[in-house]
Amino acid sequence: MALSGIEIYKMLPKTNCKDCDFPTCLAFAMKLAAKQVELSLCPHVSEESTALLSEAAAPPVRPFALKSNGYEAKAGSEVVLFRHEKTFYSRPGLFLRVYDSQSAEEIKAKVSPADAYMVDYVGIELEMGGFVIQADGGDFGKAVSTVREISQRPLILIGEADQLKAGLAAISGDEKVMLGHATADNWEAMAALAKEYDTALAIEADSVDAMVDLSEKVQGAGVKDLVLSPTQRGFRGTLTANTVSRRMALKKNFRALGYPIISFPGDVGDASTEATLAAQAIGKYSGFIVMDNFSPETAYALLVLRENIYTDPQKPIQVQPGIYEINGPGPDSPVLVTTNFSITYFSVANEVESSGNPSWLLVTEAEGMSVLTAWAAGKFDAEVIAKDVKRFEVADKVTTKNIVLPGHTAVLSGELEEELPDWNVLVGPREAVDIPAYLKSLV
Repeated sequence: MALSGIEIYKMLPKTNCKDCDFPTCLAFAMKLAAKQVELSLCPHVSEESTALLSEAAAPPVRPFALKSNGYEAKAGSEVVLFRHEKTFYSRPGLFLRVYDSQSAEEIKAKVSPADAYMVDYVGIELEMGGFVIQADGGDFGKAVSTVREISQRPLILIGEADQLKAGLAAISGDEKVMLGHATADNWEAMAALAKEYDTALAIEADSVDAMVDLSEKVQGAGVKDLVLSPTQRGFRGTLTANTVSRRMALKKNFRALGYPIISFPGDVGDASTEATLAAQAIGKYSGFIVMDNFSPETAYALLVLRENIYTDPQKPIQVQPGIYEINGPGPDSPVLVTTNFSITYFSVANEVESSGNPSWLLVTEAEGMSVLTAWAAGKFDAEVIAKDVKRFEVADKVTTKNIVLPGHTAVLSGELEEELPDWNVLVGPREAVDIPAYLKSLV
């Protein structure tokens, strides 16, 4: 039976000790009610309350994170099948796979560009989640050490128990890694290894029934952080296996399948099909996605897709407020102003970029509203613009202080001149499509 946040709060200590990393017991109770955290985070809850709350408060998809040297790849905590119902929480990590049969030079050549890859996407850093090292007849421990020379991102290790031990010996003890795969034939050895080293464990099965049986056995052996790894690799098989597992966990609260899912689009061998399978895995329930090929353009497309899917549908899609550089602006370039509604931002930014004119774009905090909506709601006015000019130190970036208002808010020009007396306030076009011609007129 689902309990409300207030009902859960009444059974907590109500001391606001912050030992759970939340500011108050009520905040923690609300997260418990949303099934986004586990009750075990509270060290002071009574045994009686634990018995009453454990089942009701546990997230239907168990949350955990792979961790390494400040990097994290989270999975689990999901409470809905479709993002329009509420939101998805744990963005799936893209992992690049190498094999221990590859030479150290080959591994370094593959890992280095993926590890270095980072794109600032309107204030959001897009980057790879980590790396997979798979046993393939080579020196597994050496392969793990080689990856660790290049990257400190989280690792997934795939092989037999004796091979994985060699890999675990090559990494620091405070990392949280994932091992794979436990099967019907080797689950006892794999579970023992996962428990000994406190790792997550991916369990592999051909059918839902076999996955349930294996999940219950591994749980019984004391391993808590499981990951489901269906053997299906094609479009239809992966979609069916992932959907059935997630539906059973969320709709039926079936604990044996209440774990994150790992997918292997890299197994198909074809780079274009791999990218398409990875896109499907992002949209349909995979928490970890293992790729065999890396290119900046494919990574960018997949990570932007992930950001679009993992936005809160109950909130406007926003970009990070700040000052953005377009076409390499200098101290004489104009400063255009807009709001942080994503469609508005991209409309303006794309037109500025296509014009070829170096410009600064000041994105103000407007709670994700468009220019006219924000202006009508009092979220985009002269005071707000002036505040963000100072907050983002725009004056330090330019010597020619031309600031351009959106044409629909020309009425703000007088007030902005009072707020920013050292600036020359200009009024730009009403429509984004007219920005290139306007910028050319300023030159």
